[in-house]
Amino acid sequence: MSFKPLHDRVVIEPLDQEEKTSGGIIIPDTAKEKPMQGKVTAVGSGARGDDGKVVALDVKEGDTVLYGKWSGTEVKLDGKTLLIMRESDIMGILN
Repeated sequence: MSFKPLHDRVVIEPLDQEEKTSGGIIIPDTAKEKPMQGKVTAVGSGARGDDGKVVALDVKEGDTVLYGKWSGTEVKLDGKTLLIMRESDIMGILN
């Protein structure tokens, strides 16, 4: 299924967290924190400004981004867990 977000919304696939600590301790699923990094899989056309013109988004498909821990709405599409959030919930693009 193909999904295209509207306006200034972005679809993000969360990246998995580390299974072990640097000391070698294995972290169980129940103790893991929510991921805060993800890969952008789809972007909307942009937000409308006060003058009615569409302002393009700064992120693009394929970017790895950092977002707030509780940002976005979690959905399942084609068996994948994805987040849909506004571009303003993204803190930055990782290089």
